[in-house]
Amino acid sequence: MTVGVDTPDRRGRTGLDRHGRDLAGNPRVRIRDVEVLSCDWYVLRRTTFDYQHSDGHWSTEQRETYDRGDGATILLYHPDRRAVLLTRQFRLPAYVNGHQDGMLIETAAGLLDGDSPEEAIRREAAEETGHVVGAPQRVFDVYMSPGSVTERLHFFAAPYRSTADTADGYGYGYGHGHGHGHGVAAEGEDIETVELPFDEALSMVRSGAIADAKTIMLLQWAALDGPYRQR
Repeated sequence: MTVGVDTPDRRGRTGLDRHGRDLAGNPRVRIRDVEVLSCDWYVLRRTTFDYQHSDGHWSTEQRETYDRGDGATILLYHPDRRAVLLTRQFRLPAYVNGHQDGMLIETAAGLLDGDSPEEAIRREAAEETGHVVGAPQRVFDVYMSPGSVTERLHFFAAPYRSTADTADGYGYGYGHGHGHGHGVAAEGEDIETVELPFDEALSMVRSGAIADAKTIMLLQWAALDGPYRQR
């Protein structure tokens, strides 16, 4: 008996080896087998498939895929202040792969966890920044690491204001504002908010101080097609 296949894993899931077996959208791909290598929380699978190359010959291939579910991210911007509200938190994978301290500056983000992308990103924005957003603007959907990770990330943008706002203004001061800790404590999250002038955030991309892909993509979108594009 295999956990996650025949018996429930710690998230109550079974049949995890059936995912992807019935794919039929590409006639050059024939799925042979799907094995579950790990399902401690997310799911690591090894898929064996036949692939027809452009010259017509077939080969048998194996690939490992890491399934953590889909996610969403949002750029919170203040059009009057020409500022953006980002987060800062510790990221172990970046730390073990050469980042100086593992503290990354990012746009708010999280997994869908069964919600729609719009519902999920409103939840994550509130949890990670303490700000409530209305209807977010959809920007694009992206496969962030298609060589090994199945995740599709939904990108959004929205002007921000705090739940503590009054008619006189917004809840964060302009400049290098740092908010109190946010996130879900039960999940070990300790997230700080950082408000930056937009032009400074772009400069931090150039210098490497902002090194998170989703954040860079949204900042560049804001400059090219978004709220801070030159008209």
